[in-house]
Amino acid sequence: MKTEMREMLVARDEILDFVTYGEQRDAIRGSALAAKRDRRVLVGDHLTLLFENHETIRYQILEMIRTEQIVRERDILHELETYNELLGGPGELGCTLLVGVEDPNERDVLLRRWLTLPEHLYVRLPGDAIVRATWDPRQVGEDRLSSVQYLKFAVGDAAPIACGSDHPELTLEVSLTAAQRDALAADLARAAAG
Repeated sequence: MKTEMREMLVARDEILDFVTYGEQRDAIRGSALAAKRDRRVLVGDHLTLLFENHETIRYQILEMIRTEQIVRERDILHELETYNELLGGPGELGCTLLVGVEDPNERDVLLRRWLTLPEHLYVRLPGDAIVRATWDPRQVGEDRLSSVQYLKFAVGDAAPIACGSDHPELTLEVSLTAAQRDALAADLARAAAG
């Protein structure tokens, strides 16, 4: 693993046991939720892109260990490996896509119709360049999209100015706020600094 990538990942020594985490949870949670606020992009009524960074991933790992009361070292290392995969490498932004549809029957219908949605998601960079999402094809079923997808956008050193979809049934684009652009630019700078 490259040195730059290793330094971006959440390290084992950053993971607290679930009892100690429980004692510090309010402060850690507050900081992580603040980090998520500027990395959450609502694209229309049904799509939320949550751009991940070191802090948001560390929080997710700590929450999983707390919820599942994980204590075995190999299980902790498995959580680290699993969640660290969500982070983008240098020049990449890792992102969790949440497809939100309240009604379960409508959700099932739409997730079948939107099966190809990941290939239609993009970010727009300054100068109007479009960068398409990449994803692990194992996340997409044969006839239905999962409502949670993990994406990456290879943006180089340019923070996106907009996010969108050009799926035939879901064509829309939303501009990022200054705070969102700044947060993503900071994440890219941290990754580049290694």
